[in-house]
Amino acid sequence: MKRSPVDRAAVVCRVELADLHAHLFRVTMTLEHPQPTQRLVLPVWIPGSYLVREFSKNLQQLTARQGRRACEVRQQGKNCWDVDCDPGKPLELQYEIHAHDDSVRTAWLDATRGFFNGTSVFLQAQGLADAPHRLELLGGTQRSTWEVATGLAPVKVDRRGWGSYLAQNYDELVDCPVEMGAFWSGRFVVAGVRHRLVVAGAAPSFDGPRLLEDTRRICEAAVGMWHGGAAAGPAGGPVHQDYVFMLNAVDDGYGGLEHRNSTALIAARKDLPRIADKAAPARQPDGYTTLLGLISHEYFHTWNIKRLRPAEFAQFDYGQENYTRLLWFFEGFTSYYDDLLLRRARLVDDASYLRLLTKTINQVLQTPGRKLQSVAQSSYDAWVKYYRQDANTPNATVSYYTKGACVALCLDLSLRAHGGVTLDDVMRGLWRRCQGGPMTEQDLLDELQARTGRSWQRDIAAWVHGTRDLPLRDLLERQGVAVLEEPAQPAQALGLRVAEQAGVQVRVVLRGGAAERAGFAAGDEWLAVEVGRGRAAQCWRLQRLDDLALFAGTARSVVALVARDRRVLRLDLRLPQRQTTWRLAVRDASQVGHWLDAAAT
Repeated sequence: MKRSPVDRAAVVCRVELADLHAHLFRVTMTLEHPQPTQRLVLPVWIPGSYLVREFSKNLQQLTARQGRRACEVRQQGKNCWDVDCDPGKPLELQYEIHAHDDSVRTAWLDATRGFFNGTSVFLQAQGLADAPHRLELLGGTQRSTWEVATGLAPVKVDRRGWGSYLAQNYDELVDCPVEMGAFWSGRFVVAGVRHRLVVAGAAPSFDGPRLLEDTRRICEAAVGMWHGGAAAGPAGGPVHQDYVFMLNAVDDGYGGLEHRNSTALIAARKDLPRIADKAAPARQPDGYTTLLGLISHEYFHTWNIKRLRPAEFAQFDYGQENYTRLLWFFEGFTSYYDDLLLRRARLVDDASYLRLLTKTINQVLQTPGRKLQSVAQSSYDAWVKYYRQDANTPNATVSYYTKGACVALCLDLSLRAHGGVTLDDVMRGLWRRCQGGPMTEQDLLDELQARTGRSWQRDIAAWVHGTRDLPLRDLLERQGVAVLEEPAQPAQALGLRVAEQAGVQVRVVLRGGAAERAGFAAGDEWLAVEVGRGRAAQCWRLQRLDDLALFAGTARSVVALVARDRRVLRLDLRLPQRQTTWRLAVRDASQVGHWLDAAAT
């Protein structure tokens, strides 16, 4: 008799909602044919988020048994256990996962919502990682009111999604997060692929149909860019049959994590679109535009890093860091396209797009670390620098997201000046060249030369492996964009990054700025400013940094009074001469339109 997919699974993972108030999932794993000494490993990181997060800290009460016989579990490291057993009998493992991280990276469970990524929940059974895995979701008393959303293939589920799912291997199991709860849900189809959007935690004012329609337009623009309208894989078939957006709306939060046919998103509740009423503003709120950019970014990753990916990521090692120098391409180029696709989807106009691009460029230009660290080195150092930021991070590093986006911009505009080739052409060419799989920097160089007939080795060496500023101004102006310089905001002019919720709190002191020369330090509270000398001196309390111009008047230097370690210090601050920041504007609408309206071919 032919066996069903459920029967063929060598590893069965059953997840129960053990205790909502204690935030505990109960996991039961059954290995049909274990090894004599079965090694079990829990990942220490999740692909897409390059930081060792030690998920094993949330695992407790691990036990093992074969039939009625308990098996000894021997811990061999922080995330590794061995079990001696009879390879002829199924091995059952049971443990609990404490799930109280309301982010996109790990797991969450309370009385209103459940969510988990497999990397923080499922042990990897060595020797069985390539075998089929079955996931069984048991809802208990929540089954009648909660629904389930996941990118895994259903085998036998009820109308709410509870039941059995199949993964072809461990990698697929842990690359398909699961959302559970009483969420809002909507569906659409793009290029024959079914898409689902689920939103948890939304307020009653949430306009679900609008977000659904805008998300559909983003997906159409992305598919159009990669495949001309058909969501084709490297051999011509679709890259997926279903796709799920899982958005968690919270009071304050932002972020996303890409997966093979889904994405987990978190956003501020106030940034969701609201049901239109007479008081609704005519202009699209910036927060909503940012959310759409996040959706665009994570969906673009379906091609650019989940399939087309660094050669070093061809096979993940979940037990340690996995290094690559190509995050500038996979995250940076995705960051270039995320807002560009909003423009192509007609969700922002030219002026709005240029404001978004201005923000990205200024973030790079206002980071002193760009002079010290190349964007290739930034990619490699992500594990110890980008994901472990402190007050010195802007002075020593550059973001592979923002500078990588600027490299993509330079490449796109340079290509357009070289016979009308576009970055779209290069991305599609790479997809075919690498068959939607692992790639290297040399693959990019080869594709560029094949498209243009010249070597781009020197350009990539300068832009990616060097630390000189990119030729942005010249390239933008040649594309019909005016590069204007405007007075910088007070914090940027002084070389500071501050928080102003209760007075002026210094968070970062930027290298080479007026504040650093005066002796400011991260953690200082800027209390007041003294203007003038002797009997003519006046001391003013600062509530916001904007107050400085009000109180300083025409003075070129002042005394800053700051509190540090409960001592009040007097710092001689020489006010900087005019500092500027960029603003992009349309100079030639035809040229700009030709760039921004570029359609997939």
